[in-house]
Amino acid sequence: MKNDMVQTDKRTGFLSSIREFLYGMFGMEIAEHAMGMRASLESVFMLATVGDMIGVPILPPYYSLRLLPYLVPQISTWKRRVLRQREFSDEHDYHLDGL
Repeated sequence: MKNDMVQTDKRTGFLSSIREFLYGMFGMEIAEHAMGMRASLESVFMLATVGDMIGVPILPPYYSLRLLPYLVPQISTWKRRVLRQREFSDEHDYHLDGL
């Protein structure tokens, strides 16, 4: 009985390690790219809706006020991310993928 449980645990661990290896080979870069795209689109959306907080009025205040209850939890992190000082090279990842 105990021997069967040990073999099952070994088999599960082996399958889990293979699954993680394949995810690292094929899916990890795609997932990171998708998360980066989501962050940039969310930043643009927040700029369009509550950009008047940092001096960029795009939408009329009526629509911004209607969306405000949904945006309140993310406003502080968005302002910190947008108003952070950056270097020119911070935006680019210098990967050597094609080489």
